[in-house]
Amino acid sequence: MDRQKIINLTAAIAAVTVFGFTLGLMFPLLSLIMEKQGISADIIGYNTAMQPLGIVLSLFFIPIAVRKLGAKGTAIGSSLMVAAVIVAYPFVPIFWGWFALRIVQGFFVSMLFAISEAWIVKFADGPYRSRFTALYASVMALSFGGGPSIISFTGIDGPLPFLVGAVVLCSALLPILFVKDEQIDEEDERPLSVVGFVSKAPFLVIAVGAFAVVDAAFLGFLPVFGVKKGLSHETAAMALTFFIIGNTVLQFPIGWIADHMDKKKVIVACAGVTAVCVGLLPLTFGTWVFWLLLLIGGATSAGMYTVSLSALGDRFSGHELTTGTACFSTTWGVGALMGALGAGLAFETYGANGLPYSVAIVLGLIFLAVVPGLKKKPIQA
Repeated sequence: MDRQKIINLTAAIAAVTVFGFTLGLMFPLLSLIMEKQGISADIIGYNTAMQPLGIVLSLFFIPIAVRKLGAKGTAIGSSLMVAAVIVAYPFVPIFWGWFALRIVQGFFVSMLFAISEAWIVKFADGPYRSRFTALYASVMALSFGGGPSIISFTGIDGPLPFLVGAVVLCSALLPILFVKDEQIDEEDERPLSVVGFVSKAPFLVIAVGAFAVVDAAFLGFLPVFGVKKGLSHETAAMALTFFIIGNTVLQFPIGWIADHMDKKKVIVACAGVTAVCVGLLPLTFGTWVFWLLLLIGGATSAGMYTVSLSALGDRFSGHELTTGTACFSTTWGVGALMGALGAGLAFETYGANGLPYSVAIVLGLIFLAVVPGLKKKPIQA
């Protein structure tokens, strides 16, 4: 790998780290402020859902923006727009004003991540691509988890936490300036539509959606599952911590495996292992095996996304790659929304065990559906 590619890759990962840190702040900050204002939990949930809606709306604009403004120009403009939205929150009425801001935030955040991930999978070429994407996934998870720590210093009152978040986000512009991405000859490359991408890579889209379902369901309801099963609030929170630790520290071994095997088989294996781990949680509750399953399940669920991102880079380039990462971003948004709503319904209908069992069933069905296709060539993924 040449020096410029290393610089590009480092800069892209650094930028995404800053994005993740800022977004990790915004999710709990907005919810805590609305809760303090006496807004009901269901309205807070609807407001949170506006960000995935913004992500969906951005899907068809990202390829156009990149072709018109270039990847770097679009990333810089999106960073500034997200920073402006963050600064606007404390000065806009919380109810309908925040609904609109959340949509705009999701729209431009989706552009940031689509471009950054396209850079990462593009510049992490060669036999180490899966390991580089695994490194990116680990750093992203750590930065997202560290964002809420800002609240302990700034509190939630006044514009200070928002201003800090905006300043941190703008610092992402510095590494972006070091990215050198060659211009693409638009006459030699026909743009790939979103529908065209889905028809070319349906398996990857399904894998990303499956990861999003697990991610949203467990981030939103795993601590509640623990409390309902008899754990203290502190111990229940540790359950989510174990899941995230597996998500973070075990990605590199999965990336190493994906660099030496058919990536489609690795993704399917991750789905199968996650289904087994999640399905066994109620049966092993109260034992050390429960905590081990959280670690392994967290790792393999995230592995579906990590390896899918690597496979995307193997198959696509240029504007097609940007369309692919945009589609990934939107698929995650839709899957996360479905995962959160579905987990809540399962929890309410079947009790605490409805959470792991429903997630395991969804993953198990996906696993059984795609296993017959494993005999196809890897490029069919």
